[in-house]
Amino acid sequence: MQLTINHITRYTYENAVDYALQKVRLRPMDNPMQTVDSWQVSITGGKQEADYRDHYGNHVDLISTEPGVTELTIAAQGTVTTHDVAGILGHKYGRAPLWHFAQPTPLTQASEKIKTLAEDATAGLDPLAGLHALSAGIIKAVPYQIGNTDASTTAEDALTIGSGVCQDHANIMIAAARAKGLPARYVSGYLMMNDRVDQDASHAWAEVHIDDLGWVGFDVSNGISPDERYVRLAIGRDAADAAPISGLRMGAGDESLIVSLQVQQ
Repeated sequence: MQLTINHITRYTYENAVDYALQKVRLRPMDNPMQTVDSWQVSITGGKQEADYRDHYGNHVDLISTEPGVTELTIAAQGTVTTHDVAGILGHKYGRAPLWHFAQPTPLTQASEKIKTLAEDATAGLDPLAGLHALSAGIIKAVPYQIGNTDASTTAEDALTIGSGVCQDHANIMIAAARAKGLPARYVSGYLMMNDRVDQDASHAWAEVHIDDLGWVGFDVSNGISPDERYVRLAIGRDAADAAPISGLRMGAGDESLIVSLQVQQ
């Protein structure tokens, strides 16, 4: 399936910005699940300082603002041909070793509630079936609901709140899988929805490493493993590592963010 993606992120600053620097992880790369046909990232109100592969293998553009700007726009556009491999990326490894993805982070600490959820959901099942059961258990415990969590919400907090979005579901899945001794990581990317073209944000899911299969994806929010409707952007140990855009800003005043995203066949 060939997907066309148009993703625009616009920052508007209350006061002119002295300096801002953004790490932009908005370039998909070829892998068993996708082939990038064409892609470009354009910037208005800033410039690309450098681009590099980070320690996870993600393609990162380092973007700075022009002095005195009040608006920065980052547009990512292109087409990607996707392949349905039942969510199995396989034994594809980068610079970070497997043990690195078994380590907890502040966002993915496994509380006793998460450990109990993991044990109850996977009891008596083989690793793959257990992970699918765990995914179902998470969405039952934390139904999808916007507005109750944010980028700083931990897996433990989201489980306590009892609702969340794809970022929270992925972080909980990662924490629970690691509690079972399985390496797990966060994936940011895009999902073509069957009922709409325009979306409010990009998507996220988890990948867990199973010895026999390698890396396998689990989209807890939708209760499936990624298929041909998904495009991978970046990976990391948690949501902070794989955020499409992260950075810093110097200068007083508030900022507002508007995201425009279309994913279609």
